[in-house]
Amino acid sequence: MPSLFRRKSTDLVKESTAQVTPEEESAPARPRSYTPSKKELGRETPKRPSVGRRVAGDTKPLTKQEARERRRQTRAEAAAEFRREGGPRDRAPERGLARDVVDSRRTVGTWFFGGALVVLIGSANTMPPVVRFASNLLWGLLAIALVIDSVLISRKIKKLVRQRFPKTDQRMGSLYLYAIMRSITFRRMRAPVPRVNRGDSI
Repeated sequence: MPSLFRRKSTDLVKESTAQVTPEEESAPARPRSYTPSKKELGRETPKRPSVGRRVAGDTKPLTKQEARERRRQTRAEAAAEFRREGGPRDRAPERGLARDVVDSRRTVGTWFFGGALVVLIGSANTMPPVVRFASNLLWGLLAIALVIDSVLISRKIKKLVRQRFPKTDQRMGSLYLYAIMRSITFRRMRAPVPRVNRGDSI
């Protein structure tokens, strides 16, 4: 009976000669609630992808010439964007429609400034009375034609806006003035650039 609780001598020899790993020798005593890190478990935390990260800008100071060239380039890009898309006030669909109405027709306003220059020269006191009379008559005809053309443009804009944008919050008077100011601007100088040709149906 006592031999059941007695350990064999060979078992004691095996326990005493068991190898202890260096990690077990150097590992300090840890509490039971200790959780090993990924590094200790042989796993590495994946690195974040570098796609989308900001590249550090060049900290080298610009020379005066380089700064001037950059400002000039920035202004040129802003002017090209304005020429192509216009400003915030030009982006309403109703205003786009008003521009198309003006750009699809020949307007008296494009001849107004040229006629005004002729009238200014012809109205000088050094000119003969006949030339001055003709200049004043031309000025009156241009003014009447501009008024009639502006009324026709405004009526067409009113009709199309009521049909296509019945719930618009744009003021009609503002649209009329916007279209009239565009009608007296030379076609090549209009911004945004015309997107329809003369004679196109709107």
